[in-house]
Amino acid sequence: MKQSINIIISGGGTGGHIYPAIAIANEIKVRYPEANILFVGAKDKMEMEKVPQAGYEIKGLWISGIQRKLTLKNLMFPFKLVSSLWKAYLIIRKFKPDVAVGTGGFASGPTLMVANKKGIPTLIQEQNSYPGITNRLLGKKAQKICVAYDNLERFFSEDKIEKTGNPVRQDLLFIHTKIEEGKEFFELDTSKKTILILGGSLGARKINQLVEENLNFFKKQGVQLIWQCGKLYFEEYKKYDELENVQVHQFLNRMDLAYAASDFIVSRAGASSVSELCIVGKPTIFIPSPNVAEDHQTKNAKSIADKHGALVVKENELDTFPVVLETLLKDKGKQESLSENINELALPNATNHIVNEIEKLIN
Repeated sequence: MKQSINIIISGGGTGGHIYPAIAIANEIKVRYPEANILFVGAKDKMEMEKVPQAGYEIKGLWISGIQRKLTLKNLMFPFKLVSSLWKAYLIIRKFKPDVAVGTGGFASGPTLMVANKKGIPTLIQEQNSYPGITNRLLGKKAQKICVAYDNLERFFSEDKIEKTGNPVRQDLLFIHTKIEEGKEFFELDTSKKTILILGGSLGARKINQLVEENLNFFKKQGVQLIWQCGKLYFEEYKKYDELENVQVHQFLNRMDLAYAASDFIVSRAGASSVSELCIVGKPTIFIPSPNVAEDHQTKNAKSIADKHGALVVKENELDTFPVVLETLLKDKGKQESLSENINELALPNATNHIVNEIEKLIN
């Protein structure tokens, strides 16, 4: 295969789209150090900062999603789409990619549409158990669709689907060897069980309110908390860091050690988080966000719960959370079966598998 390959990768808006895109780029660079990789993102979104930090060039399109209610932004959408299609055309004409990869997010729509029009092979990495409208449309023309869940033949042509899983941080693959290091890093009391609470990088209001309301309940259970409240809520909740057995973090830079040190996990159900938690293999309670497109977090969580790999508490049923948690804390057998079942769903070689598929398209 030629060494000087050109690859466009488009995805962003959230860490769940950006992180897999960077993982794929890193694996391509390991195999083809001479490869030219160009990212295409949405202006003003977090990829414009995160991708250069990872060492890659990125071009921005003027694109955003359609709001669910009638707003001025929606009236701008046709202009943004035309502008983005034209800019994507200019980028692709100049860069001449051998293949275009989309990991989801607003910018991947125009980028892959133009690539398809110009006869460039395209690959979609669909992270969720229920694809968004952009990927459903792009899937009609894509050569390959790498998925993380079963039963996506409802949305995509069966002969294009490859079940690879979602790329995850490689430092999670050996967290069972880091338990002591994790407990030391977070200065935990080794005689107590630890609950890790995750609301995503920005945070989750409902999860934070739930923790605040139940601080006495956690104390009665004799557990300690690593509480990642998120960037948007840190000022509001940092005061609880003074409590015994409660740590409040805006962000966790060492996720591997946080996972290693914890005994139980309470988390949102974004695609990346779910894939990571399958590898981590700890008893997990998902609280899916109902405020995302096509309610995909609920569907992600349900796909794990249906295989007895996790418990799910919906946002409109949060008053049941203390009972669900207390029952789990007391039931050793349930803890073990949840751990085993979620771990069986892990696909740790996803990044390799996806890049194998990209190689086939280039050849």
